[in-house]
Amino acid sequence: MTSTKARRVDRRAAPRTPANIRIDGVRLNDDDRAYIRRRLGKLFARYSQAVERITVRVRDVNGPRGGVDVLCRIKVVLRRLPSVVVEHRTAHLRSSLNKAFSAAEGTVSRSLQRRRTRPLKTGGARKQALSEAR
Repeated sequence: MTSTKARRVDRRAAPRTPANIRIDGVRLNDDDRAYIRRRLGKLFARYSQAVERITVRVRDVNGPRGGVDVLCRIKVVLRRLPSVVVEHRTAHLRSSLNKAFSAAEGTVSRSLQRRRTRPLKTGGARKQALSEAR
């Protein structure tokens, strides 16, 4: 007997998406790296079939001068779609990461939604031109 209920997706069982974390001038401890991987897992688990890899780059723009200087750039490489690149710059590491994560997740969601709703090209104009030529 089969159930008519919709199948639930177990996000914990999703395959792990390859993620690279690169830093330049910012100190990341093990807790920060674990936080980044945990957030990536939560946000992009449902897109695991479409995401090939994710690169997170954290850079200190101003160095020791201070100010708004932590730049977080996230690049999500998608299968058969252009890559998504998002960056956000704030004074604090966690806020820069969080804003970049949410922007990247939203952009990936919109890109995949557009792919699903875009009409198929059936070659109708080409067929019409060929039939008129005969």
